[in-house]
Amino acid sequence: MKQRYLQHLEFYKIVEQAAQNCVCPEAAQQLRAVQCGQDVQEVRSELAKTDAMTVRYLRVGPPRLAQVQDIVPTVQRAQKGGVLSMAELLLFAHTLRNFESLLSWYSTQDAAGPKEGRVLDDLFYSITEHPALSKSINEAILSETEMADTASDTLLDIRRKIRTSESNIRDRLEGMIKSPSTQKYLQDAVVSMRSGRFVVPVKAEFRGEVGGVIHDVSSSGATLFVEPSAVVELNARILQLRSQEQEEIERILEAFSSAAAATQPFFSVSYHAMLEVDTLLAKAKLAADQGATMPAVTDGNGFSLLHARHPLLDRKTAIPVDIELGRDYDTMIITGPNTGGKTVSLKTAGLLLAMAACGFLIPASERSEVCLFREILVDIGDEQSIEQSLSTFSGHIKNIVDILKEAGPDTLVLLDELGAGTDPAEGASLAVSVIETLRERGSRIMATTHYGELKVFALETLGVQNAGCEFDLETLRPTYRLSVGVPGRSNAFLIGEKLGLPASVIKRAQLHLSAEDQRFETVLGQLEDLKLEIKDDQTEIERLKYVAANQLAVAKEERDELIRQGEEAMAAATRKAKELEQKVQDTAYSLMDEMKALQKQENLTAAQKLQRARQIARKDAAGITEGLDSKKEETTYIPLTRVKVGQVVMLAQLGQHATVKSLPDRNNMVEVVCGAIKTKVPLSGLMAAAQPSSKKSRVQPKYRSSGANASVTRSAAMEINLIGMTAEEAVMEAERFIDGAMISGMTTVWLIHGKGAGILRKALHGMLKGNKSVKSYRLGNYGEGEDGVTVVELK
Repeated sequence: MKQRYLQHLEFYKIVEQAAQNCVCPEAAQQLRAVQCGQDVQEVRSELAKTDAMTVRYLRVGPPRLAQVQDIVPTVQRAQKGGVLSMAELLLFAHTLRNFESLLSWYSTQDAAGPKEGRVLDDLFYSITEHPALSKSINEAILSETEMADTASDTLLDIRRKIRTSESNIRDRLEGMIKSPSTQKYLQDAVVSMRSGRFVVPVKAEFRGEVGGVIHDVSSSGATLFVEPSAVVELNARILQLRSQEQEEIERILEAFSSAAAATQPFFSVSYHAMLEVDTLLAKAKLAADQGATMPAVTDGNGFSLLHARHPLLDRKTAIPVDIELGRDYDTMIITGPNTGGKTVSLKTAGLLLAMAACGFLIPASERSEVCLFREILVDIGDEQSIEQSLSTFSGHIKNIVDILKEAGPDTLVLLDELGAGTDPAEGASLAVSVIETLRERGSRIMATTHYGELKVFALETLGVQNAGCEFDLETLRPTYRLSVGVPGRSNAFLIGEKLGLPASVIKRAQLHLSAEDQRFETVLGQLEDLKLEIKDDQTEIERLKYVAANQLAVAKEERDELIRQGEEAMAAATRKAKELEQKVQDTAYSLMDEMKALQKQENLTAAQKLQRARQIARKDAAGITEGLDSKKEETTYIPLTRVKVGQVVMLAQLGQHATVKSLPDRNNMVEVVCGAIKTKVPLSGLMAAAQPSSKKSRVQPKYRSSGANASVTRSAAMEINLIGMTAEEAVMEAERFIDGAMISGMTTVWLIHGKGAGILRKALHGMLKGNKSVKSYRLGNYGEGEDGVTVVELK
């Protein structure tokens, strides 16, 4: 893009703002010479780099960089064998420190997230750091003129000797100037330096009294600066050491220069990468200040700038505008009152497109789209020149002539006040002709005007769109908003009336308007009112869409929260089930052990063993169900202090009804019958059942039976699987199971023992023969399990 057109758009003011953010002068120079991208891919790449740098800059802040410049030629001179000075080596070391700082900054991972994309990887990874060399130089060289004593062991030793010799000389001279025999020959009792040698000031008339070498004479000639003979040899020694010191410094500088030369060619690559990073950081700082974003770059010649602001205006007060061109229409005619924002709209579009083409983020919505034009041709401002004998009109025509020479399918033409400065009729005709010519050449056009003929041309021509800058008639101030689709109105009569122009003058002016012009202005007014209504409706629609989107987002969040709570509840239930499963398993093992121990206690009767087994079972069952949330039905009971024979009581420990068979004996034990079981229990363990607090009654399982041969509906509660147990365990489990079945009112049960060798079957049949609760038993029929099952009929 030509510099003069960019100058009209004030593009270089933006570039200068960015250049002020650069740390290195060379980076600022590169930025001032910035060129627009040659193709769409290059523009996308540069914008992506700037955007990634901006995101990182906003997240972790800028890196620490030192100002360096013109160091590459210095390193190249070292590469050719030159010895660098201490100042040059310090500059070289500062540059190496910059490399380290950039790599450390780029590798930093902040809490906000991972690194932004990978678009900057190649740039930063082309930087090579040399931390050891940088550290050595900074430790050895203290300033541009001073080498540290610790730069080498030899230098440290030489300087130690120099300080020792100087101390000896000063001691001798101090003794001389304090000696009474010598003081009378001296002008002052001080020791000074002349030509690198220690001297004393001797009065000229006593020249022969103090032996030594004269190195200087005062301006009056009254004082001679004499190096006494006693220190001549020591001074010579110091000069010799100074020479050795300088040689050692030169050797150190040569070594550092060779090390600097060895960093080539990586140093040059790293240096240029550092400068590019500096320019990107400058763009990032500018973008942060402007609130700029990265637009999408399209392949065609159309663009859409949404909520775009002119970057040179105050972002707090600038009114954003929407500008679209190159899709539904290729030409936009902007009309409206003076100072209404027409020219600003032109400049905003051209400037933002130029910025994007040069890799700058733009102050517009991130939904904006830009394209790459080969040239942005601009005719903005007053081009009159007294020296060149050009009027305003002539200046514009000269620019238009140049524009017509360069116009083409990939150009954007911005024309301000097209056709102004001459006869209105001729100017309007010329303006229409220029626009038609530019459209024939495929250019995209934005033009401002006051001519009504151009408004009509836009209304009647396909591909040409009217746009107007709004004006507030109440405050007589422009709103700077661009309204696309409706031409703007100059509002000369209304503004004149508001400002106090007599009504008679305005009425007479209206009479001079043709009927056609009056109708046109009326239609424009109606169109503008309709446009405002549509805009209000669109605003309300956008508001409702925003509200709906927010409500949808809230609903999604609530749904996700419910799903999360359900998953947590499911996980908790799963954990609880696993814990309960483990608890049941542990309890089963414990119960088995206690049952085995109980079986071995021969001193207990069968009834006592049964009662003890039930107590163990209830205790373990209570342990299993402990902590569950299910609420058991609460029943209240009244303890008994006396009983009668035949009285129905409640066994407190079993929760079962029983009938009293005898009165309490001397041990206060009462004989009761519970189902088919007769046993003795303590009187304190009998309670009279009161009415349950809940209205619910216990529902006993129902079994269908009609005589001995009646068919019984078999259920899981009526059978027990004894397979895998020992004979002793199986007998114990079967007895317990039969006792429970009797209490529950069952008449038939199934004992599953399997076929195998018949050991379990024999043991069980032996137990069944002696069990008083058993009426009869048999092996299973076909369909019942045959020889693997014993069917037991209970009394």
